[in-house]
Amino acid sequence: MPDTPIKSTLRTLPVLTGPFPNTSSNPDEFPPTPQETFQTWLSHAISSQIPEPHTMTASTTDEHNYPDARVLILKNLDERGWHFAAKGGSPKARQPHGNRNMALTFYWPGVGRQVRVRGRVVVLGEEECGEDFGERSLGSRVSAMASVQSRVLEDREVLVRRAAEVEEAMASGKEDEVSMPEWKVYAVDPVAVEFWQGSSDRLHQRLQYVRKADCAGWVKELLWP
Repeated sequence: MPDTPIKSTLRTLPVLTGPFPNTSSNPDEFPPTPQETFQTWLSHAISSQIPEPHTMTASTTDEHNYPDARVLILKNLDERGWHFAAKGGSPKARQPHGNRNMALTFYWPGVGRQVRVRGRVVVLGEEECGEDFGERSLGSRVSAMASVQSRVLEDREVLVRRAAEVEEAMASGKEDEVSMPEWKVYAVDPVAVEFWQGSSDRLHQRLQYVRKADCAGWVKELLWP
């Protein structure tokens, strides 16, 4: 078939031009847990001034078993996994209850690095959920309280008007007159985490952490590019 304009354009776009950071190919030189390695890579992305390095693509499946993905913000990282927040009733909050398997993907093109997390979703305690909502910016809280997320919106003016009503109620100390959203914080408890370092010669380096069968530690292994 003949090339289309978009195909020709895509073929000319540069990719993996580098230079990229050096990454060890010896698994023994990596920390014992994927959380530690991720923190090191994230710190490097931040110091390299990668825009919004804490954004990630969160992938779930819906009730029809179709994949669904969206970009979220990483809220925290600890021994329980990678944390994200969601408004109750939204697809990203509902879907993990139907299928707890979830994947997260980070990509930092400026340093040619990608991190893929696969694991099981767990809901954190009410206290942490409340703290997360309270720490959000005013605009974010107003949006969460005003919106019926992912439902059909017939007229944007309805949203603008509703947001103004919520903001006015909060400013006048009448928050009790505004329905608070069901706010959840989740952690993706990893079973496998892959660290990918791109290379201009396409001989990329891939290191994978796989949780041991007894859940006591991790196995580190190199993968073919």
